[in-house]
Amino acid sequence: MSDYIRGLREKIGTELLFLPSVAAFVRDGEGRMLLVRHFEGRWMLPGGTVDPGERPADAARRECWEEAGVLVEPLRVAGVFGGPEYRITYANGDEAAWVTTIFEARLLAGDPHAHDDETIDAGWFGPEEIAALELAPSMQQTLGHLLRGSTFDGATWTPG
Repeated sequence: MSDYIRGLREKIGTELLFLPSVAAFVRDGEGRMLLVRHFEGRWMLPGGTVDPGERPADAARRECWEEAGVLVEPLRVAGVFGGPEYRITYANGDEAAWVTTIFEARLLAGDPHAHDDETIDAGWFGPEEIAALELAPSMQQTLGHLLRGSTFDGATWTPG
């Protein structure tokens, strides 16, 4: 948790925070995806909150380093996702809703491993292996979109 989020939590407790975030979609030479296992048990793309004043591409690069011990180069925006599936209540009661920009990224250096106190594992997974992993509904949806090449959820809002 960043100092910024920690400071907000001190003021509002566990109330809902709406947060911009990033994640990196990194594939190896065999087409496998880099995933990290969060300390609460679920597998996900490496990513997290964009700090105030931070460029989103820098946040994606930083999160890959912090969570998986790898240095990446963000190449392009692969998708932007949000909505009810991206709202979560953590084990400590903190509520958050995310709008996540996913960057396609290239591995520059490092071998994936748990690298901070937020992750307990990291590794490469093929699409056929992902079905056996514990993923949050939002991550299942995100990976499905990315693997199909779609970059966002279709609009569902209509004028009332």
